[in-house]
Amino acid sequence: MLNARWLETFVAVCEDGNLTRTAERLHMTQPGVSQHLKKLEDQLGTALLKRTGKSFTLTPAGEKLREIGISRQREERQLLDALLDDDPDMGTVSIACSGSFASRLHPRLLSLAISRPDLVLCLEAAPQATILRGVSDGQLDLGILNEKADHPRISSEPIGQEEICLVLPANAGPDMPSFEELEARGFIAHPDGANLANLLFSPNYPEQFTGGDRLRIRGQVNQIGQILAPVAQGIGYSILPRSGLETFAECHKVLAIRTPTPVFQELWLVHRKGRQLASRTEAPIDIIKDIARALTACS
Repeated sequence: MLNARWLETFVAVCEDGNLTRTAERLHMTQPGVSQHLKKLEDQLGTALLKRTGKSFTLTPAGEKLREIGISRQREERQLLDALLDDDPDMGTVSIACSGSFASRLHPRLLSLAISRPDLVLCLEAAPQATILRGVSDGQLDLGILNEKADHPRISSEPIGQEEICLVLPANAGPDMPSFEELEARGFIAHPDGANLANLLFSPNYPEQFTGGDRLRIRGQVNQIGQILAPVAQGIGYSILPRSGLETFAECHKVLAIRTPTPVFQELWLVHRKGRQLASRTEAPIDIIKDIARALTACS
């Protein structure tokens, strides 16, 4: 490896064309400058300068080394600029959350992206395990989970809660249906459906409910915006967090039934522990917390 101090002195000599001026600029003695050049030549095993009296010219090896030295200084300046630059309006922010939360978050992020054209916002709707793994591995800047992350590399912050809703066609009426009536309708399943059914039905149908994996399935959808489409047409029922219900395009055609025992899921903002978040994450975090506050207020 080239000695960085010696290389710096060599490039300075090339720029100044005079050892005395270089010594003054670098706050060194002239013999000290000469010593740096001699050590560099000894390390490389070749002459770098051809001296003629008090002046000098560069040897072919010196010309090549000067280019390398200038390039290295340029790269170091670029690196330093990158390390010190923390522009809130520039760079990439990667976020992952549930599909229902993403349906409320995505429009807000689009508005932010319009106002900040150099800010790249990447949003992924993902299962909880995928979010946890992505944040812990450093592939994701931010994640929203439904429970506190029990992981040594994850920092968790509670930001609110949202209600889990039993959703029927609008003409079903506001009364709580019996479990038999729900089974007759059939469940519109989705990736989080069985887990949400376990949370909502266990306290509300403790005698009849035997598990989300045993519900009678009427249909299955894996796109958050389409899960309630069958329900709006009178086909079956489903269970969603309130964020997924309120962003459904035809929400006037469905009805959220208030259960005797309301059930809520927590909302936790997570990021990699010990990792200082860049300032460009501040605006997305504010949006996430604002959505969480609104969902909590509706609970």
